[in-house]
Amino acid sequence: MDKNELKQIVIKEVDKLKEDITGLGDDIYKHPETGYREFRTTGLLADRLEALGLKVQRDIAYTGCKAVTEKMKKGPTIAVLGELDSLLCSAHPDCNPENGYMHACGHNIQVSVMYGVAAAMVQSGVLDQLDGNVEFMAVPAEEYIELDYRSTLKKEGKIKYFAGKAEAISRGIFDDVDMAIMAHNYPISEQGYKCSPASVWNGFIGKQVRFVGKQAHAGGAPWDGINALNMANLAMTGMHFQRETFHDDDKVRIHGIITKGGEVVNSVPDDVEMELTVRARNINALKDANEKVNRAIKGAAVTIGGSVVIEDTPGQMPLKYNKGLAKAYGENARMFYEEKEILPYLDTTASTDMGDVSLLMPVLHSLSSGITGGLHSKDYRIVDKEDAYITPVKIFCCMLIDLLWDQAQEAKTILQDFKPELTKAQYLEMMDSMEKTILFDSKTRL
Repeated sequence: MDKNELKQIVIKEVDKLKEDITGLGDDIYKHPETGYREFRTTGLLADRLEALGLKVQRDIAYTGCKAVTEKMKKGPTIAVLGELDSLLCSAHPDCNPENGYMHACGHNIQVSVMYGVAAAMVQSGVLDQLDGNVEFMAVPAEEYIELDYRSTLKKEGKIKYFAGKAEAISRGIFDDVDMAIMAHNYPISEQGYKCSPASVWNGFIGKQVRFVGKQAHAGGAPWDGINALNMANLAMTGMHFQRETFHDDDKVRIHGIITKGGEVVNSVPDDVEMELTVRARNINALKDANEKVNRAIKGAAVTIGGSVVIEDTPGQMPLKYNKGLAKAYGENARMFYEEKEILPYLDTTASTDMGDVSLLMPVLHSLSSGITGGLHSKDYRIVDKEDAYITPVKIFCCMLIDLLWDQAQEAKTILQDFKPELTKAQYLEMMDSMEKTILFDSKTRL
């Protein structure tokens, strides 16, 4: 058989699996679990993958699982990824009423796509005809939420990083992987598109800031106080004045909220807390923007006369898509969609921890459709299961055949042309260097 015949075999197998794939997605949708809590979903996926005859490693990054064939072949290894975790979206009508958990970003779709690729490739026998290996990963904690919970896990030594793929990298889960691919649904159908072979995303650093002042009666003796809320407001003003110093191409974004503004209105606030995210398109711009934000925070403390505690945490790194993988995806997408329905690539200033993986190996973070409403919103809906679940499985299966056919020449060419931005050791060193606590007292610094 030639590879086109293999593609037709696997496409027919995907059609047989439609109800199995969408049924799995519906099940996960009804039982949402947030990051590092995906115990049920991990077990469900691990059982399904084991039933295919794959060897499954569970709890790869506290939660999550990885499936491989019993007999590994010579040749490149490609990982097909899916993300496990849900969001908090209590305004959505389908959310869990007890905790507000909700799959409003479509991770139930993408992890079911991962399973669908595994099932179709294994059950059709096509996987055995290829010159290389395909692994299947269900990875946790892509959404950067519930940081108090993750801080507790970290203090207990259960995780090292808040983001699931960073945790998986640190545990060696990607050590035997040469390239990684995944599909993420996105509301592109409103512009007439069905899929996109590639996307670029910002990276970010997470920040928690505590401004410490001095209490006093706000009406009777405000001169005796040091107003921490004024410090926070002045810090935000300083950040705004930095905007003209950011290069347009770096796509810097700074956004935050005050999570604690004081205790009572007639006392000068002495303890104010803020949470911030600093985003940028590349690592150098990210570090530069973060340093400017820290200067603004320290300057506010000096002006008002208080002190601050800044806790920086590495979030997710900028994502770079691989052109060779995007080309392979696009060629196979044309089997199912017209050219005008394929968005060449999406440029977004949002973030994903697939960016961390892209620093180390060729990565494809493709986009599928079949949804309406904004991601992370109460309006999110799945409206076309064929576009959301089934066609992405077919595209990936056909793409894997191209990459690993004929001694995996196409995959080998991609690997030869790829230059990693960092080694694993350099990546972990960078991540650890971004994590720091800064104590700044204006009285001792002047």
